[in-house]
Amino acid sequence: MQTYQFTLEANQRPETLERILRVIRHRGFYVVAMQVQTENDKAYCHFTLKSERALSLLINQLSKMYDVFTINHTQA
Repeated sequence: MQTYQFTLEANQRPETLERILRVIRHRGFYVVAMQVQTENDKAYCHFTLKSERALSLLINQLSKMYDVFTINHTQA
């Protein structure tokens, strides 16, 4: 299983985090660790995930979300 890390910047709304977590689950990724910091009206979320699937499948879906502004990822 591969381990991935990425950080995203999104609108600070409760439903935004719920949608992000739902996309992560539906794409076959498991959350190992998550840290969220808020500043003004933005949320900065750092995720560590595990999966057999390629991270590009998840990044493509998250980047389509209206409330997600930027995504920075690295392979751990």
